[in-house]
Amino acid sequence: MQSGKVSASTGRTSADMRKEMTVLAYSEDLGTVSSSYLQGYILLGYDDIYSIQYFGENRRPYWSHDGTVDILSALSTGIRDYNEVMKQCAQADATIFQDAMKAGGRKYAELCAIAYRQAITAHKLVTDKEGNLLFFSKENYSNGSIGTVDITYPSAPLFLIYNPELLKGMMNPIFYYSESGKWNKPFPAHDVGTYPLANGQTYEGDMPVEESGNMLVLATAIAVLEGNADYASQHWEVLTTWADYLAAEGLDPENQLCTDDFAGHFAHNANLSIKAIMGVAGYGKLAQMLGKEQEATRYTEKAQEMAAEWIKMADDGDHYRLTFDQPGTWSQKYNLIWDRLLGLNIFPAYVASKEMAFYLTKQNKYGLPLDNRMDYTKSDWILWTACLTGNDADFNALMQPVWLYANETNSRVPLSDWHYTSTGSQRGFQARSVVGGYYMRVLEKKLGF
Repeated sequence: MQSGKVSASTGRTSADMRKEMTVLAYSEDLGTVSSSYLQGYILLGYDDIYSIQYFGENRRPYWSHDGTVDILSALSTGIRDYNEVMKQCAQADATIFQDAMKAGGRKYAELCAIAYRQAITAHKLVTDKEGNLLFFSKENYSNGSIGTVDITYPSAPLFLIYNPELLKGMMNPIFYYSESGKWNKPFPAHDVGTYPLANGQTYEGDMPVEESGNMLVLATAIAVLEGNADYASQHWEVLTTWADYLAAEGLDPENQLCTDDFAGHFAHNANLSIKAIMGVAGYGKLAQMLGKEQEATRYTEKAQEMAAEWIKMADDGDHYRLTFDQPGTWSQKYNLIWDRLLGLNIFPAYVASKEMAFYLTKQNKYGLPLDNRMDYTKSDWILWTACLTGNDADFNALMQPVWLYANETNSRVPLSDWHYTSTGSQRGFQARSVVGGYYMRVLEKKLGF
């Protein structure tokens, strides 16, 4: 290799990767270095043959079209279409960057630019035997859960903006799991397995309020973006079950996990309660869009009653509490963002304004902590929280420390969504799809705010 050339001889390294790692090497003579430049490309392919096992059935990757396209054909097509595909990629890059620029300025656009490929590629795309899209997330750098609802939820803004069909593909396995009777609890499963086996929940424990609220809110968001509730109508029975669960159990959640499960179980979670209220209100909006006037009135009024109680229970003077029973606590109320963006209007506007004013007193150099308990934060949630009031100054005040974190962190890893706000160092997690949530500001603008 000292000559810059790879030997033409071929051979295999050891099959025991503990002794010797398999190596792929390639060299190309690009000629004499000069003021002009030469470029080329290397085409690599990974043929996984079957990508996912879906409730006992092995499913091929989407690109193979049920086995009608093999890897050699795919590579040949890649060579043939290279120039056109690269042109389309450049156009997509430019569009996505400009969308973010218009929504939040250059620093925000730079954050979005480093997030969107990561958000998309942390998935596997297949279809079920009926041809429905299944877009499975993988919990990178944690437990490997596949199709996790509370991974789908934070990543949703990116997909709502550019391809809602992929968001439906994330939700389809969860709907099927309940509707098939394989999952019979009155709330959605947390996941459908451990990658690459999507045969049923493997996570130890449930997130009843979390996942019910997530599925209802996202179904509502899809309806608002598409201008119809057709997708929700296909799953109306199970959505009704989940809405009823939230109406009964969601206002003051019992001891359970929420999506921020690294913080542990706790009861009376005020932000989780907001998610339940958004879910009930979302169901009311879906009912209204489907012409179900009695249901629309009943669930919307229920959500309004819950919100009025929430304000009393969570009030802590100049802000709202982390849990209803602990004065002197606080947390980011990122779930409240849907109240304004989806036109639910269940909470008075002063709730978001009061919270925002308080958050601005609690920021550290690299961002707003998740709550009063620890110095760490979730950057995806900050960028949701930054949009609560719709005020540009508020957005910039919360967004810019996140940009500073991404720009200055000493943790040289694929973008981490969980970091310390004082040092900018990674706390955990990396390369996860949840950074699709960075696009909440773009979604806000797309919805006309």
